[in-house]
Amino acid sequence: MNKKKLQSEQTKKKVADAAKALFALKGYKATSIEDIVSATGCSAGNIYYHFKSKEGLFLHLLQEWDREWESGWTEKERLYPTSKDKLIGMAEQLFTDNLNHPLTKASDEFFNNSEKANDVEERIAEMIAGYVSFNRKLLQEGIDNGEFKPFDTEKMAVILDSVIYGLSQHSRKLNRQEALSLYRTAMETFLYGIAKREG
Repeated sequence: MNKKKLQSEQTKKKVADAAKALFALKGYKATSIEDIVSATGCSAGNIYYHFKSKEGLFLHLLQEWDREWESGWTEKERLYPTSKDKLIGMAEQLFTDNLNHPLTKASDEFFNNSEKANDVEERIAEMIAGYVSFNRKLLQEGIDNGEFKPFDTEKMAVILDSVIYGLSQHSRKLNRQEALSLYRTAMETFLYGIAKREG
């Protein structure tokens, strides 16, 4: 990597790190590009060069969060011997991650903001497609190894994503134990519908 590209990457990381701290502290709406300029010493033009908009910057942070989650899941996945265990483990990891992540509240604000540019909507759609693809692979693995009865994995992956998204919204005001119990019950109910029955 040449010196100019390295400096550009360092600036991008500096802006992203500062923005993450500000979004966590102030929320999505209350954090302005001017706040990020003050925190980093970078010009607004430099920030827009790297991220195009405040929305683009926040999406970058959400994609980083996704990569961190996937990395954590890859380490844990082998601890779960069956697809059923993996589904419950995945839901529990999502819950724990959502509960502890500094951007959780800001991301709620971001997704509930109805005004988004077309390119941002497209990137959000790509992220959601990634979640559905992840679910589809996990469900297909359960069918392939005989744990789940055959079904349309595409539809079921969308339903699973919808269940998880709904759980994240409903569990916000619950204490940790109640929320974890809600996630487990939801996954057990979901699994009851797709699991193969003996006899």
